[in-house]
Amino acid sequence: MWNFPIRRYPVGIQTFSRLREEGYLYIDKTDLIWKMTHLSTFIFLSRPRWFGKSLLTTTLDSYFKGKKELFEGLKIMDLETEWIQYPVIHVDLSVAKRQSSAEELKHTLMWLLTPLCQTYGRSELETSPGKMLNGLIHRAYEKTGRQVAVIIDEYDAPLLDVLHEDELLNDFRNVMQEFYVQLKANEALIRFCFITGITKFSQISIFSTINNLTNISMQPEFSTICGITEEELTTAMAEDIRMLSLEYECSPEEMHDKLKLMYDGYRFARKSPEVYNPFSLLKCFLQKNLDNYWFESGTPTFLIRQMQHFRTDITGIEHIEASATAFDRPTEAMENALPLLYQSGYITIKDYDKDTLMYTLGIPNKEVRVGFIEGLLPTYVGISGSDVQVGFAVKFWKALKKNDINTAMQEMKAFLAGVPYVEGFQEKLKDVKNYEGFYEYTFWLIFNMLNVYARTQVKCVGGRIDFVVLMPDTTYVFELKVNGTAQQALDQINSKGYFLPYQTEGRKVVKVGVPFDRDTMTIGEWLIENTNVN
Repeated sequence: MWNFPIRRYPVGIQTFSRLREEGYLYIDKTDLIWKMTHLSTFIFLSRPRWFGKSLLTTTLDSYFKGKKELFEGLKIMDLETEWIQYPVIHVDLSVAKRQSSAEELKHTLMWLLTPLCQTYGRSELETSPGKMLNGLIHRAYEKTGRQVAVIIDEYDAPLLDVLHEDELLNDFRNVMQEFYVQLKANEALIRFCFITGITKFSQISIFSTINNLTNISMQPEFSTICGITEEELTTAMAEDIRMLSLEYECSPEEMHDKLKLMYDGYRFARKSPEVYNPFSLLKCFLQKNLDNYWFESGTPTFLIRQMQHFRTDITGIEHIEASATAFDRPTEAMENALPLLYQSGYITIKDYDKDTLMYTLGIPNKEVRVGFIEGLLPTYVGISGSDVQVGFAVKFWKALKKNDINTAMQEMKAFLAGVPYVEGFQEKLKDVKNYEGFYEYTFWLIFNMLNVYARTQVKCVGGRIDFVVLMPDTTYVFELKVNGTAQQALDQINSKGYFLPYQTEGRKVVKVGVPFDRDTMTIGEWLIENTNVN
């Protein structure tokens, strides 16, 4: 239909009609979109930010407006035969963030509906968002003689910033309830209603009487409706991989592996393929540079506040076993930060045990790990990510790769001794059980900043290992002692057999006893002992 000689990547472009008319790259999801629109009248989908939810809503907008010409050559052309034009009420609530009061939220919602009133009219009696929405649905139906498609993007945007401001949250919920109750009340006039967001507020508190809302967020059939699959990357974007490989002076196969490590790893159902973060992948191709694009705007403040509120043990988020009800639950029913970590994309499904019905969750990829840790370092330890990355990181990483643990520890000691801990350091220690816990946090954050796989408090027959670091050919078993000796730490590793689980894995096992001085806030002289591999 359109012929554009230059590859155009839709970074920052979320309007389907513009993508198609201006020749931007579009990964065809229209077969899934068609199936979704014929599944149920009321659909809810939760996905992290930057995963193409807004593009999905604008694609639905064009579909229900019957703009057949935009879909020429796409999969939906083999499925749709009627192309009926429906009136569409499309509202993007991302502009309703950071509202200071319920009254301001009401005005913002009514302002968002005002352009639709220019098409379908408005009664002077419509003095609230819900009344305006109700009037628009009725007049759109009466004017066109067709049912209405209602599309609401980022429904939870007004609520996320006030999660722990109980009075304001309750006032905001009342406003949103009055708005959403109109959808159920007008069910007979609605052809399709699609609601999307990051988090999952309960139907009782937000969607009120919409008791037939179908949540497809964890349905395998729709798990890839947002995100880019391995197949889509290696077929529709094969040339993009090849061009990027020329920049990095490597083979396309090697470039593919780099992209997979950096941006892949998200799973949204128990049985589903992994998907790449579309925003980061496209921006990487556009700028021809592997970088942490998802975190350009920083880790969301609402997430950090939630983690602080629940005193989250950050060292445990790499490997979590949980039931679906533990992480896919209503936001206001959270007992810890796990649901928000999952729903906002900082951890994802890694595995599923069909016998126990338990999921294994973890950080999806290098981009999330490095960016997330950089956002957490100032909060949990009091140092900045740039302090870790500049100078120290390169030297430490090179030493570990050479299996030179002595040099690595010397770099760690020098780094910690020079860290300008922020005011309130003693207050931060209240968030952990003891000084050893604080240093475990520090070690874990630094290792993860370098994208080195590290685990703390690892269970074994002899007890709990303070710290385990896995390198390609070496496993490091650390025991940390605050105001103790390195020999005491090493003796504990040996007496409790902390190293035994790793002797059969084919890697070299290195035991490291590390003393910490709580007065100088750095490590003392360590002891190292190698273990033969069986």
